[in-house]
Amino acid sequence: MTENQPPAAGPGPTGVVTGPLRPGERVTLTDGKGRRHSVVLREGGTFHTTKGGISHDELIGGPEGNVVKSVGGMEYLVFRPVMHEFTVGMPRGAAVIYPKDAAEILMWADVFPGARVLEAGVGSGALSIALLRAVGASGAVYSYERRAEFADVARSNVDRFFGEPHPAWHLRVGDLVEARGPEQIDRAVLDMLAPWECVDSVGEVLVAGGFLCCYVATTTQLGRTMDTLRAHGGFTEPVAREFTSRDWHAEGLAIRPGHATSGHTGFLMFSRRLAPGVQAPRRRRRPAPGAYGPDYTGPRPRDLAAPEASS
Repeated sequence: MTENQPPAAGPGPTGVVTGPLRPGERVTLTDGKGRRHSVVLREGGTFHTTKGGISHDELIGGPEGNVVKSVGGMEYLVFRPVMHEFTVGMPRGAAVIYPKDAAEILMWADVFPGARVLEAGVGSGALSIALLRAVGASGAVYSYERRAEFADVARSNVDRFFGEPHPAWHLRVGDLVEARGPEQIDRAVLDMLAPWECVDSVGEVLVAGGFLCCYVATTTQLGRTMDTLRAHGGFTEPVAREFTSRDWHAEGLAIRPGHATSGHTGFLMFSRRLAPGVQAPRRRRRPAPGAYGPDYTGPRPRDLAAPEASS
């Protein structure tokens, strides 16, 4: 079995395997300095290190959480890789949504078992994996990707993580506005350069009370998307958030921030779909002076008239 082949026995729609380690599975070996090595187990195989080799046969049939020694005496922890390890280390055709943001999407968009989720901008499939884990076999994830080569990479990664094609996944190649199916959805996640272009299309199939989440990298994208939703009128006032993550070192009296800090990766914007025919209430808080002045040319809230042009 080669390094790029999926496990011999798939874990099913959860992506989780328990019990003794088996040939064909991928495991993570971690040394005393925290360095991790990804290995696919095969009978008779050997993992070579600077401190000697480790026989795969010593791992096969054993439990997770075991400690093995190389021929030279170096100790390694043995675990199956979990979802966040898999998504940051898997092959990429495009950038991925990192675990810290994927976790917030699942929480703030309230993705639940059995949910019907629309995803646009599949990239390499990292968020697809998280969404499929959340909705389970009884849900549905409709993923749209413009570029066929990205869709191929995503399909390979998703199938490899779950061990087989996930029964809830529907991957479609094409532009969302042009290729969108008729299915009603409970949640929508847009990870693309211009999500504002898809607001009308998503609004047609997102159920009342459903969540829309947009992931964007720049403040200009964020502003355009939020103003488009205000101009649409059929969504609640959008909320924008940015999430960072920082490790900490705590050992005796030495307690300090760690060096592995994950700062800005993108902005997350959330809004909810109003009932059919209902318009968002007039905002009681006035925009900042000049926010929609004569130099502004983008979409405007429905209750805010454009300023008169000066003569």
